[in-house]
Amino acid sequence: MDIRLDGRTALITGGSRGLGRATALRLAEAGARVAIAARRLDVVQETVAELEIVARDKVAGFSLDVCDPGQFAPAHQAVVDALGPVDILFNNAGTHAADPFLETTDEAWQADFDLKLFSAIRMSRIVLPGMKERGWGRVVNTVATLGKTPPANTSPTSISRAAGMALTKVLANEFGPHGITVNAIAVGVIESDQIAHMIKSRPGALEQIQKRVPAGRLGKSEEFADLACFLVSENAGFINGVAVNVDGGMCPVL
Repeated sequence: MDIRLDGRTALITGGSRGLGRATALRLAEAGARVAIAARRLDVVQETVAELEIVARDKVAGFSLDVCDPGQFAPAHQAVVDALGPVDILFNNAGTHAADPFLETTDEAWQADFDLKLFSAIRMSRIVLPGMKERGWGRVVNTVATLGKTPPANTSPTSISRAAGMALTKVLANEFGPHGITVNAIAVGVIESDQIAHMIKSRPGALEQIQKRVPAGRLGKSEEFADLACFLVSENAGFINGVAVNVDGGMCPVL
């Protein structure tokens, strides 16, 4: 399937590393104008340099702390000024935070919801009116399979990710009539800086993880990016309000 995104502008939060970086590269290869936003400007600039090899003059990078509500509007305006109105939003900011419930403080709860849920709410609230006016748009939220099957000792991540799936469904129902699809990608165990650190610090961790995955291996960020690219394309125009597992069959829930 030849997926083309020529003429579309994509904004990816958490776009400087890992899944966001892989998705940015894939969308750029498909012809989209791509803006990435993340907290560390130096890392953002490194990724922009990689993107420019694929799509020179069609990429831009911006510093954005998604836990600061005051930064969203200026960051969005900077994207519009550089690349045009946002057609595709990929809410990807997040990190893994899992502790026993009684050890999870109010501060940890608030920080996790600000990072993963409220960042998606705030950026979606800014871009959706323009998508609605133009009659076309794509929003993809990164969530986790833990939100579908939350085990013990996974507060606050499991709860914030479940809320992200509920947000996805609400927005899909509300904006579907306006040519906008809103979907989520539920991540399992995919190669990342966090996974690499865990494997290095815990002998035997890789083998234990692989035994739990029916596919027998870790996922690759490029596999996630391929799905993201499909979901934001014309080809996926009738897919709306779903959370697709990318986990090698590990999650028992569809």
